[in-house]
Amino acid sequence: MISVSNVSMRYGAKVLFEDVSTAFTPGKRYGLTGPNGAGKSTFMKLLTGELDPQKGTVVRPRKFGVLSQDQFAFDTFRVVDTVIMGNRRLWAALEEREIIYSKPEMSDEDGMRVGELEGVVGEEDGYSAEADAAILLQGLDIADELHELKMGELQGGQKVRVLLAQALFGHPQALLLDEPTNHLDLDSIHWLQGFLNEYDGVLIVISHDRHFLNSVCTHIADIDYETIITYTGTYDDMVVAKTQIRSQIESQNAQREKKISQLNEFIARFSAGTRSSQVQSRRKEVERLQVTDLARSNIQRPYIKFEQKRPSGKHLLEFTAVEKSYGEKKVLTGFTSSVLRGDKIALMGRNGSGKTTLINALLANSPTISEAELRQTSGYGGEFITAGKVNWGHEASVGYFAQDHKQLIQKGSTVFEWLHQWEPGASNEEIRGLLGQMLFQKDEGNKKTEALSGGEAARLLFCKLMLQKPNVLILDEPTNHLDLEAINALNISLQRYQGTVLIVTHDHDLIDEVATRIWHFENDHKITDFQGAYAEYQSVSA
Repeated sequence: MISVSNVSMRYGAKVLFEDVSTAFTPGKRYGLTGPNGAGKSTFMKLLTGELDPQKGTVVRPRKFGVLSQDQFAFDTFRVVDTVIMGNRRLWAALEEREIIYSKPEMSDEDGMRVGELEGVVGEEDGYSAEADAAILLQGLDIADELHELKMGELQGGQKVRVLLAQALFGHPQALLLDEPTNHLDLDSIHWLQGFLNEYDGVLIVISHDRHFLNSVCTHIADIDYETIITYTGTYDDMVVAKTQIRSQIESQNAQREKKISQLNEFIARFSAGTRSSQVQSRRKEVERLQVTDLARSNIQRPYIKFEQKRPSGKHLLEFTAVEKSYGEKKVLTGFTSSVLRGDKIALMGRNGSGKTTLINALLANSPTISEAELRQTSGYGGEFITAGKVNWGHEASVGYFAQDHKQLIQKGSTVFEWLHQWEPGASNEEIRGLLGQMLFQKDEGNKKTEALSGGEAARLLFCKLMLQKPNVLILDEPTNHLDLEAINALNISLQRYQGTVLIVTHDHDLIDEVATRIWHFENDHKITDFQGAYAEYQSVSA
């Protein structure tokens, strides 16, 4: 069990949470939710011991797994060893044993110590450690041939999956996972959901993936109103309960305020008269009826509305036998398809299967995205199409959100200046209005673009797309760095958008609720073009 007692954290005048006491018990799976800046990662660091509370105490089990956020900390270690390090006691025993065995001669004392270490290795299942680590890595799509490589040789997304295996290794009594689905493809996310649903220890997870929280969590610990309240059920259950509780308190307050007003009116009228006993009685009732003090919610909901200046032609895009290779490595092999106005296509498949490559191939020939703009993102691959043809239709106007979206925002200007350049004819009020919709307060329009966080950069790019009003949106992992409220706003806006959408995402709900068509990238470099929603595709491909 993990328990916190009277824990408080504040930074200057900003209170994250105060006098929080709660417990996380084995067999229950908790989602830790709250808007960006509410204190989720801070609270997680208190639970892991990385931070000490300013007030209160935290009690945690001896053995717990933590998802490391530092992708470079293990670059000099083998992949399989990095996973085994998740069991700190076992790894320490293995390292010490290796040092003793490497001595030219062992003393009697060394021999006795080796015996003790062998006991620890046995207790911690160390003799099957590499095999157990390999099973975890395979489940997270880290191929066998990568297990002996150094971590520094892996790509960023692969490193994240290895670090996730590290947190899961050794049957920890508690798992503390901060954004475990970041950089995971949908197949890996589904595997992780299944694994966590079988886990019998304490699970605490931060995630901005609503479907993941609903699939895994039995409870939600929500950080808001300067406290942490635990709700039973899924994330959606929590939203309903939280709204009901808040509405109930507000309704009770309104009734109390009305009653207090009536009592104060009586006191004012008769305080100088002969009804002093009744006045005193009503004064006591006013004290008893004091309104519950409601802390202000941290939740802020952006408003996203994508529009078109003018619709495209009916036949938006056609491409034939598109191929792409990087040297000897084939990524796309002869994909042919056409896109009609209003199609909303989800590009799905394993990481590295070619989704971003296809997007770049299409963008390279688009009428409104310049090659200079593409060169600013890491997805750019020099010459785009090895073979094939790409033709955009009449009046196609493309808006682009890159996976490396921060690279699309040039440094050296303010937020306001950067946004205004895309539509110089727009009024200052219109620019400020868009920034306000995306939660940039008045003075934040003067913020330097190089100082933007990942979430702020994403919201600024959505401002640009709303300002430009394209009739085609090409979005490559747009939910990275967004909180649940922003993801929900994006979901609703894409459902209502009258234009065409091509979206790469691993957000299950976004695919399920927005897509009307699926391009699924298979392991053999082929792409399945399915005309229909994700639920239909699942039933057909099952």
